[in-house]
This record gives sequence, structure tokens and C-alpha cells, in this order.
Amino acid sequence: METLNPLRSFKGRGADFMVGALPPGSTAVCGSGGGNFGQAIAYAARRHGLRAEVFVPASMSPVKLDRMTALGATVHKTHDDPKAMATTYAAEKPERILVADGKDARISEGAGTIGVELLRSRVDIDTVVVPVGDGALATGVAKWIKAQRPDVRIVGVGTSAAPAMAESWRAGTVIEIERRNTFTAGISISKPWPEAVTRMRDLVDDMILVADAAIVDTMHLAARTLGVLLEPAGAAGLAAVAGHDVPGDVLAVVLTGANADLATYSELTVR
Repeated sequence: METLNPLRSFKGRGADFMVGALPPGSTAVCGSGGGNFGQAIAYAARRHGLRAEVFVPASMSPVKLDRMTALGATVHKTHDDPKAMATTYAAEKPERILVADGKDARISEGAGTIGVELLRSRVDIDTVVVPVGDGALATGVAKWIKAQRPDVRIVGVGTSAAPAMAESWRAGTVIEIERRNTFTAGISISKPWPEAVTRMRDLVDDMILVADAAIVDTMHLAARTLGVLLEPAGAAGLAAVAGHDVPGDVLAVVLTGANADLATYSELTVR
């Protein structure tokens, strides 16, 4: 349950591990399509006495914008690809260091601490179900679990509105697919990093795509049964378990992302 920390998502694990290794005086620069990674970079930079600059879509949730700003980040809204804008901006000055979710191995390694904790639970898990955007969470968790328990299956979950990572995983190469909407912003990417695709191919056993309607149903299910208001991307793993025949008798699901815009949440209906 990766919602009960200051960032309400898993992103702080990898961000802190990565940003903590940057030289003094650095500015951590990132593109954040969903907003949670931007919050994590802002949090980590402030914790380590550094600056953070975050590029986000112009349509970014006001809730996440406010949280990034409150954590001290300079936020740039753009109508272009935030990752591309951040890459160009970081290259302009040596003190600006691009921190790329999915690309940098240290971010995956930090996220992989969830795998450590799952195995410490001493439950005989058959399958771990993980939401997938840029792939840092899935590959980090899989790297640790496969080293300790190679028999455990790792299933990644993406959104059918943005299947670029799933198609890239199947093909073994980067496939760019324009996302149809931003409802599941945290896992909606149009072009994964090549490094992420390589790690996904090596470590993830299967990929499932879930539709927006299934995610809406699952958000309401989590609210009713768990008392947790998950954002759409955070409910993806649970939606896969609820609506697909995921193999295994004992499943572990990572629920991550509780930065839902409450005004938007109240308008969602079960379909």
C-alpha cells in the first residue's frame, strides 16, 4: 500500500536514491507526465539541499501542481512532451542534471525496495502485479524478487489508452504510440526509454492492459472496501486482478498513487 507516505506514491523511493547521489549545487530536472514523479523529485531535492525543475503537461492536475510547488520545485507547464523538454533544458547548463524515470537504473533500484518488503512478509507469493508507466517500479521490484525467488511471476499492468510500453515489451524494441487520453496519467506514456524496454523484457513475465471503465470501477471498489481514494493509475493493478485471470493462488498487488483530484473523483460513475 504505497499511499501512506508524504508523497502518496512509491515514487519517492527511487527519486531519493537517485537525487541523493547528485553533486552539491546541482539542479535536478525531470519531465513528469503524471505528476507523482515530479513531486518525488521536488521532495528529494529539498531533502538534499538541491533545486528541482519539473516539466509537466499543460493539463496537469491542480492537486499535483500545488503539491510540487509546495515542495519547492520550479514547475514548467508545456504543450509539448515533458520528457523531451526536460532533456533539452537539462543539456543547456552543466549543473542541470536530467533525472529520467524509467531510464536511470538507480530510480528502479530505489523502487525495488518494495520487492524487498514483499518477500520479508514471508507470505508464499506466486505472482506480483505492478502498474507500469515508464517501468521503473516493475523492473525494480522484479530485479530483487527474481534474484531471490525466480519462480515468482511479475505481471505489469498498463492502460489500453496508452499501450506504448506493452507493445514495446512484446516487440523487444521501442514503439511509439500516441496516448488517446490522460485519464490514467501516471501510467500513460507514448514512448518508453530504450533502457526501460530492455529491462522490462528481461524481468517482466507478462503485460495486461486495462480499460478506463475497469479502472473507474476499481477506484470505487478500493474506496468502498479499503477506504483508499486511489488515483486512476494507482488502481490499475487491482483492476487487472479484478478483471483478468491472473495466474497464481497468492497474488501481491502494488497500490500506488492517492493524489486524486477530489472534484474529478466525485464526478466518476461506475460503468
